[in-house]
Amino acid sequence: MIQNKSIENSIILITGGTGSFGNTLTELLLKNNVKEIRIFSRDENKQDLMRKKLNDPRLSFYIGDVRDYQSTSDACINVDYIFHAAALKQVPSCEFYPLEAFKTNVLGTENILKASLDRDVKKVVFLSTDKAVYPINAMGLSKAMMEKLMLSKSLHNHKKGIFCATRYGNVICSRGSVIPLFVDQIKKNKPITITDPNMTRYLMSLKDAVSLVLYAFNEGLNGDIFVQKAPASTIGDLVLALKEIFNYKKENIIIGTRHSEKFYETLISREEMARVEDRGKFFKVPPDNRGLDYENYFTKGKEILSETLEYTSHNTKRLKVNEIIDILLKDDFISKFL
Repeated sequence: MIQNKSIENSIILITGGTGSFGNTLTELLLKNNVKEIRIFSRDENKQDLMRKKLNDPRLSFYIGDVRDYQSTSDACINVDYIFHAAALKQVPSCEFYPLEAFKTNVLGTENILKASLDRDVKKVVFLSTDKAVYPINAMGLSKAMMEKLMLSKSLHNHKKGIFCATRYGNVICSRGSVIPLFVDQIKKNKPITITDPNMTRYLMSLKDAVSLVLYAFNEGLNGDIFVQKAPASTIGDLVLALKEIFNYKKENIIIGTRHSEKFYETLISREEMARVEDRGKFFKVPPDNRGLDYENYFTKGKEILSETLEYTSHNTKRLKVNEIIDILLKDDFISKFL
């Protein structure tokens, strides 16, 4: 159950709702007294599978694309809250088709912002990524622009609704992530292909990701960005953990980094850490609410950046192999193969 009375008898829209995150969030929301949950996406087959799996009269399915304002606006009629998860997420795909990433992640977000204002939506939680911080690839650049649009609208919407966001890294065993690839290679008795064994990545479960988004839903004010503190591991140690779980002996192959892939993940920049609020399990990055008075930027200033460090998978808690094993064994994806 969600400890937030505001969702009772409410209408909730989840864009990209047929994905891993959308399915998990929907199942959780259905345990509460919501009036309706609208799943908005382009894939009719995934919608049909989700409809049959959950079989709940409070679920409605909308075929549409966030790139198209009219279908987005229609889906927002009478909606109280939106969780905006629709995105192009895979780094190599976005590198080959950067304009497509821009259309979905930037223009699609602008359509959600405009539709939510036009339809008097109370709150929108936007899902962003570590790749939006110091972006070096098209996916990260488009998500960084998504955040900037959210921040801009939060400054100018005159308290008509609340826009806030979350950032998280790769989710353990989600579609397109590296662990399902490694497990598939193990089950097919193939060598495990490693880009760089010294790369670090946060280890965050799907439940953690949903918990972060719900925290933003409960606590977020206009322009806030939330990050959940999470441990990390090297790719090499992650592979060692999987090989121990599956008692796998075949050698690894080092293949080198993929298109525009980062050595480590950054969830909060040095510049943001100068004003971050520590919320225990979470970090809150409040917006910089200074206006276009250039004196505030050039003669007065604010933070002392040399006194802070960015929050990354390289300087967070580093997991040992046995700790990684404990985390993986709790995941449903891994347990179904054992």
